[in-house]
Amino acid sequence: MSLPLALGIGWVLAATLTALLPMRLQYPPGILLLIAAPGLILWIGAVHGWVWAVLGLAAFVSMFRNPLRYFYAKVSGRAGAQ
Repeated sequence: MSLPLALGIGWVLAATLTALLPMRLQYPPGILLLIAAPGLILWIGAVHGWVWAVLGLAAFVSMFRNPLRYFYAKVSGRAGAQ
């Protein structure tokens, strides 16, 4: 197993454990996971091919859809990012 896949598995386990925490404790590890994911997805794509990167990106967007929606609204100046 390649290093990027092993780190990806670790990322998934960390995300699962973070989801089990109470909501007020989810923010610090959740932000770190949110920041680390794109680089890890790109690394997996570079080593194993773009198809796996696209599948990883789809899973990432699915898992983090609400925070990504919030940040998009905040950046674009739309209401609802209060």
